[in-house]
Amino acid sequence: MSVHCCAPAFDTHHARYRRVLWVALGANLAMFFVELSASAYSGSSSLAADALDFLGDSANYAASLGAIALGGLWASRVALVKGVAMFCFGVGVLGYASWRALLGVPPEPITMGVVALAALGVNFGVAALLFRFRKGDANMRSVWLCTRNDVIANIAVIAAAVGVFGTGSLWPDFAVAVALAALGVTSGGAVIAHARVELSPSRRAWPTGDASASGTRPVR
Repeated sequence: MSVHCCAPAFDTHHARYRRVLWVALGANLAMFFVELSASAYSGSSSLAADALDFLGDSANYAASLGAIALGGLWASRVALVKGVAMFCFGVGVLGYASWRALLGVPPEPITMGVVALAALGVNFGVAALLFRFRKGDANMRSVWLCTRNDVIANIAVIAAAVGVFGTGSLWPDFAVAVALAALGVTSGGAVIAHARVELSPSRRAWPTGDASASGTRPVR
């Protein structure tokens, strides 16, 4: 029997979390298409990186919904996969930004700034909804980190748009894209480390202090 069996407070907590994930999934899918179109129009590598991030987050929220349904060790396994995806996303952004820099064409800053500002509003709203779940398991932590990173990324893209507008250079856009890559790599590493701890043999046997204290061994 699970340590959470017949615990209405736990069920209510996860029901709220599922509802927030569904809202986040819809918002991120919509913003992916908006930013992808804006990136193609403006030629911004940082905006393209943010668009790909919205797509990755959509998969992240969908995977999290699946992990909640499956429960047990699957939540930690999903978190591990998402951590690897975040890490790879960072590497991919770095490559894309380098290619755009080689082209030598600065992006159109007005479109960058307006779309990044809209994206900031969406991500800030999602982050506010997820704030109460930020100290949950590795799966919840990975979702919170992704959303927090998105808010930081949007602010950075807005700063890049201002920089491009003021200098007429592509380098502010390039610098932000590289920063987003570094953020994805470090956050992915943190999620991987957290998930590996949860998947360790000792944690599989006794994942929480409450379970140990109660003498109830959760079924996985």
